[in-house]
Amino acid sequence: MDRDFEAALRTAFKEYSEFYRGRGFMRRLGFGARPAIVNVDLAKAWTTEGSAFACDGMETIIPSTQKLIAAGRALGLPIVFTTCAYDIVDGPFADTGLWGKKIPLEHLKAGSPLCEIDDRLERRDDELLVVKKRASAFEGTDLAGYLTSLGVDTVILTGVTLSSCVRISCEDALWAGFRPIVVRECVGDRIAGAVEWNLFDIDAKFGDVESLETVLTYFSHLPTRNV
Repeated sequence: MDRDFEAALRTAFKEYSEFYRGRGFMRRLGFGARPAIVNVDLAKAWTTEGSAFACDGMETIIPSTQKLIAAGRALGLPIVFTTCAYDIVDGPFADTGLWGKKIPLEHLKAGSPLCEIDDRLERRDDELLVVKKRASAFEGTDLAGYLTSLGVDTVILTGVTLSSCVRISCEDALWAGFRPIVVRECVGDRIAGAVEWNLFDIDAKFGDVESLETVLTYFSHLPTRNV
């Protein structure tokens, strides 16, 4: 990604932020009392260089997410992973639906190693894996009910792609009554500009974008829980 272009976007969006705040946007939802970490599509299809779905920035996203997850595990927080997988990727009865006519979902055949969570995140057996067929972690899944049953009020979001699956998951978390927090260092995309634009727009309208340091500081004030 062009770093100069990225820096220019950050400067521009800083100015736009003042404009938005003047109109009453960019208010803060803040952190609640019972967070969960939801890692969106940090599976090998998105984290492996050369894959059709590969995203940039894994040299930052993976270690940052490792730190976040380690802190969450130490507190006994619910930790969720999502991936996409399809049982029928060819022919007239494919369960990819019309989305499969738009993007190369044929690479996400159920059982493929590409659908597996990246090994570096060391997902544990007691950490929920949501296998979804749409962009959102919530639509068509039982994630909202699962989190509600655990008393969760705040969803800490990591993953890719920011412009699609993470963004839509953030919006759906908000509609479901959770406080969505997007961790800046833990999200990414494929195209230069997509990250900065979506972080800006999410922070303006749908959730709070916070640094990893801020989220870890928030965690440091939480009690350890037995979930």
